[in-house]
Amino acid sequence: MAPSIKDVAERAGVSLGTVSNVLNRPDKVSEATRTVVLAAIAELGFVRNSQAAQLRAGASRSLGLIVLDLANPFFHDIARGIEDVATELGYALVLCNSDEQASREDRFLQLLEEQRVRGMLITPVGPTSERLDALRSRGTPTVLVDRHDPRVDCCSVAVDDVAGGELAGAHLLERGHRRITYVTGPLSLRQCKDRLTGLRRAVGGDVEVDVVEVPALKARHGYEAARGLFDDGADPTAVFCANDLLALGVLRAAVSTGRRVPDDIALLGYDDIDFAADAAVPLSSVRQPTLHIGRTAARLLVEECDHPDSHTHQQIMFRPELVVREST
Repeated sequence: MAPSIKDVAERAGVSLGTVSNVLNRPDKVSEATRTVVLAAIAELGFVRNSQAAQLRAGASRSLGLIVLDLANPFFHDIARGIEDVATELGYALVLCNSDEQASREDRFLQLLEEQRVRGMLITPVGPTSERLDALRSRGTPTVLVDRHDPRVDCCSVAVDDVAGGELAGAHLLERGHRRITYVTGPLSLRQCKDRLTGLRRAVGGDVEVDVVEVPALKARHGYEAARGLFDDGADPTAVFCANDLLALGVLRAAVSTGRRVPDDIALLGYDDIDFAADAAVPLSSVRQPTLHIGRTAARLLVEECDHPDSHTHQQIMFRPELVVREST
């Protein structure tokens, strides 16, 4: 069995209270006693149960994070930004992947609440979640990540995706494209819908925008959508994708069917993940400040956790930027 705090006390020849002070309030113990207790801890290989101590104190040092798709580098980078700040401020991060499934999200919300996380960061699957609402109503600080909803009484950090769609549409229009296809994940996702809204707003009524909706924002779905377009004889001069993974799949389909990018078909992605610049044809993309989104969200959450009485909810909206490369 793992050594206990009682074993440490016996080995060091001190009381349980003294060992507790060494672990939690070392300034109350003489240097000689600390040395003896720390030596006993090292000899026994004792590891303190921080979770139990935190629960007794009524203040966990863990944060929960639920993302839509951990395989997507966009969410990976956001999680990295959150983890950087959480570690800096003395919190541990419990990371969960909903895989764009409401049922998985629901299970993780229950699990994280059972684990008594101090606060929650989440990119919700849908516009509403009864379990998330209940979690917040029971007093768990929550920050929406990559989701803006002014109706919700909590902090949020997102990017103006309507503006991002406008950047994409204006760029393709400037390049002379009049037959544009938008390849997107489910339009029930706010991000996908807003990017389409911005695209249509930018190109106006003179340009027809065809929409191809796929089950998930993954490269293989982009490839399958593009092959379907090409096999059906569709001939867009430009394809705008709701994220870079879809765009990389479309690029593979274009190359496999002998189409030249951008001579035969221009291609524009969204997010500007690291792979975008390193693609066979460097990909133009609408860049989101992923690390900054994560860091900002984490700081807002920790501020609410540590100072709930003085905290004021904020809805922060970043603006994206267009990065032009060879694909357009």
